[in-house]
Amino acid sequence: MTDLFQYPMSYPGWWLSNYYYFTWTLAMLFLAGGWAFFYRYGKFSYGVDFGCFWKTTLLVFMTTIALGVPSYYNTKFVAQHGNDGDSIALSPDRIEYRYRNGEKKMFLLKDIVSIYQEPVTYNPPPKIFIVAQNAGLRDSITVTEGKHGLPNADKLLSTLAERTGQPVKRP
Repeated sequence: MTDLFQYPMSYPGWWLSNYYYFTWTLAMLFLAGGWAFFYRYGKFSYGVDFGCFWKTTLLVFMTTIALGVPSYYNTKFVAQHGNDGDSIALSPDRIEYRYRNGEKKMFLLKDIVSIYQEPVTYNPPPKIFIVAQNAGLRDSITVTEGKHGLPNADKLLSTLAERTGQPVKRP
């Protein structure tokens, strides 16, 4: 019997595939606005001019915001919603991870060598790695738990641990 586990999709597929184009475009428009303000009201001289200090501070601040905010948002968004629409099929002899875009990754249960949670999570939610090794090659899939994670992840992990004989190692 095959058990199917699926991440919910909280955003439309087109947004999940293209959100970073929008965030970076908005950030660059924000930065362009800062430069437009600077060129409109800036004083250009070749000497040391402390009157231009506030304008330079404005540009440094706007550049920091324009580069930092999309990086923060994109990192947080992919951590929380990067798996939306993906599914995991657990059959008696293999586990198959199907990505939202149609790609697949499959391991035989006998090839799984460890199941563990990452020791330090810098970007929640924590990921649990399912590592397989076959013919000297190692590969892994990840499962996330928690509010933005896989529903019934505990059931998947306990069933997988039971079928493979590998305990789920947590820090």
